[in-house]
Amino acid sequence: MSENHIVIAIDGPAGAGKSTVAKKLADRLCIFYLDTGAMYRALTLKALEKHLDLADEDQLTEMTKNTLIVFEKKDSNLQVLLDGRDVTEDIRSIEVTNNAFYLARTKGVREELVSSQQEIGKKQSIVAEGRDTTTVVFPHATKKFFLDAKVEERLQRRYDELQEKGKSVEKEELLKDIKDRDNKDSSREVGPLKKAEDAIIIDSSSMSADEVVEQLLIHINETNK
Repeated sequence: MSENHIVIAIDGPAGAGKSTVAKKLADRLCIFYLDTGAMYRALTLKALEKHLDLADEDQLTEMTKNTLIVFEKKDSNLQVLLDGRDVTEDIRSIEVTNNAFYLARTKGVREELVSSQQEIGKKQSIVAEGRDTTTVVFPHATKKFFLDAKVEERLQRRYDELQEKGKSVEKEELLKDIKDRDNKDSSREVGPLKKAEDAIIIDSSSMSADEVVEQLLIHINETNK
């Protein structure tokens, strides 16, 4: 690994803006963007399509071992390929979102995906984001960030995102889903969401994605001085 090889890890709850910020940061640094959550979503989609028992950890682990997930850059967008099929949009459905925790809590699934994610990080400089990126996947990352935001702001961002995609949803129901995901992410036994002791905490509540990226770059550049 060369001295120019860097791994930037970003964790945080749903709706904090991790994906948008990580993509922009990767573009600014001209390095690869790794969306670890998309990998769990892709597996969730496959499990749902195969009508697997989402409570059967052996089935989910075996499926994971026989699944190929690849990220491809097309124009300025990142495509997620599941066994060769573009599922970039499909993995963002409400059904996938509400069931992804089954895959995320399964030890065998996490072991397989964490190994794959670490291999990606060994081969190239990356900006990786997720729930346990700073604590489990890349505990020795060049720089670690925990991106947070007030729940009201996270709710509005998610609501706006769904509205833009033409999906109708009640705010009360969406708030319940966000709080439910927070609870599941932080309380699961395997790879729970938590703040790494050496992570820099960024509250994005009153900041635009570009403003957050500028803050991250300041901290990253301080490390490189």
